Amino acid sequence: MNSRPSIDTLGADLRTLRKSRGLTLSEVAEILGRSVGWLSQVERDLSKPSINDLRQIAAVLDVPVSMLFGQAPAPSNEAGSIVRKDARRPLGSGEAGLIEELLSPDLTDDFEVVHSTFEPGAAIQTPVSRPTQEVGYMISGTLDLEINGAWYRVNQGDSFRIKGTPFRWSNPTLELAVAIWVIAPPVY
Repeated sequence: MNSRPSIDTLGADLRTLRKSRGLTLSEVAEILGRSVGWLSQVERDLSKPSINDLRQIAAVLDVPVSMLFGQAPAPSNEAGSIVRKDARRPLGSGEAGLIEELLSPDLTDDFEVVHSTFEPGAAIQTPVSRPTQEVGYMISGTLDLEINGAWYRVNQGDSFRIKGTPFRWSNPTLELAVAIWVIAPPVY
């Protein structure tokens, strides 16, 4: 078995999130009221931000703060390669009846893989538009998807693609719907 040293990915994840939002180090540092050098050190895991710093960074990057420290540490021989079921990083707020967990080990790839569970009757009312390419695969249940103004019903075994166009979803049933969602570039 290949043994790798334990790696800290907070800095790399922050850098990926910042870049995916088209923000420079200078822009984020200015918003935070911090120096570019400090932010650069955080992104290179040379400096550890405080909880208050993480809250401010999460607000600037529009991600829940729990996402920045909600991952259980992996054994050194699995870090960066394996994500155990009980060590998935939670994403999103869960407000719309959607529970999301990161299946990717971190956000340093050109894409992210997300496990999405949609509660019965859950829906988002306002279409989401983001500069991404996304592919989903329905593991179980049913979703109604509006993609660029057209409605589709997808069921277990179906897949779908969204290419930078507005979309929204709803679970019209009394059962959970579960999908695997691949998003490039990472948005969480």
